[in-house]
Amino acid sequence: MIPLMLDLAGRRVLIFGGGDVGARKAAYFEHEAEVTVISRSFSPALDDLAIRRQKVDLSTLADEELRTLLQDAFLVVAATSDPGLNDRIGRMCAERGILFNNAAGEPGDVTIPSVVRGRNYLVAISTRGKSPAVSRYLRMQLEAEYADLDLMIDLQDEVRSMLKEIEPVQAKRSRALWSILGDEEIWRTLASDYDRARTLAIERYLYA
Repeated sequence: MIPLMLDLAGRRVLIFGGGDVGARKAAYFEHEAEVTVISRSFSPALDDLAIRRQKVDLSTLADEELRTLLQDAFLVVAATSDPGLNDRIGRMCAERGILFNNAAGEPGDVTIPSVVRGRNYLVAISTRGKSPAVSRYLRMQLEAEYADLDLMIDLQDEVRSMLKEIEPVQAKRSRALWSILGDEEIWRTLASDYDRARTLAIERYLYA
């Protein structure tokens, strides 16, 4: 497997299973795609999500009915409590070339990672399903260690634009930006005073 960033705007994501696992998957995709949760019952955790619901007793569906539900789907998540049903959904997705994630059963061709998300960045973490706890641990560590990462990215973007105006040598521009990243005082200052951190970066690494 390789990591990819997908733009799911306007794409149809189907989640089979309306329990707590299905609700977590729905929340993951809620703002990125057109999400429909298909189940005979729905967790209260789905109540505040901007998703569609389709009430269906999946255990009674014939194959042709299931194929009809899969129509126009780009990605399918099987999150029912029945691994056999999940695998059946996965086989049908494979037949139709639909991306598939299996929450319980035979692995699909898509892994849903743990995500660290900021205004300016997105970091995906996966242990390939071997240890969700480790994925969560790494996410929590990154969130704690780099709480001001968005501000540093803002600063890097601003200084990078300045450097392009005054420094024609790319290697020197890169060295200045890396020096800012390694400056602990600038990191500390970012949390309380962005303008002061910006001034420090300019004085030390642009016009030194």
